[in-house]
Amino acid sequence: MQKALIGKKIGMTQIFDEKGNVVPVTVVEAGPCVVSQKKTVETDGYTAVQIGFGDVKAHKVTKPMQGHFKKADVAPKKVLKEFRFDDCDAYSVGDVIKADIFEAGMKVDVTGTSKGKGYAGVIKRWNFGRLKETHGSGPVARHGGSMGACSSPSRVWKGKKMAGHLGAEKVTVKNLTVVKIDAENNLIAIKGAIPGANGGYVVIRDIK
Repeated sequence: MQKALIGKKIGMTQIFDEKGNVVPVTVVEAGPCVVSQKKTVETDGYTAVQIGFGDVKAHKVTKPMQGHFKKADVAPKKVLKEFRFDDCDAYSVGDVIKADIFEAGMKVDVTGTSKGKGYAGVIKRWNFGRLKETHGSGPVARHGGSMGACSSPSRVWKGKKMAGHLGAEKVTVKNLTVVKIDAENNLIAIKGAIPGANGGYVVIRDIK
């Protein structure tokens, strides 16, 4: 991995390609991001680059974070992410990374937090089947059914698909295509859908 950006999902729209075909795209405000820290083998045991996105007022970050940003001489940022680039020496603290590091036609992976859907049953959460709502099936048409084993091992196996909290988890959609770059406004149009609601923060990485 050599290129990465933190961005904010704006929403979905559609654009026309050179052949006149409609392409569904998600627009992301990608950057500008600022390098806020460089980690080295000597001080941290590994090499990495920390970048920040989204301006925030100084009084809204903790005092330790205020000191962290002051040390780097960068404005406080709302989101911080760390990346292990192949060549971390190519970046310096204070460098600004913009959307123009990507170009149309590139393949990228996008990571975000999926929409939270609250407590859900097994049909919605795991696509379980259901019973027929006829006489004799009882009031269990949408239940999960048998939990499995009887006397041995006398417990429910870890990882059993059951009802529970759906969504609001880290999701990565891979191998998406960058359709268009608006470097002036730091906008990237990515083909297809990406995780999360509008306004959610995402990470865009290039594919080796």
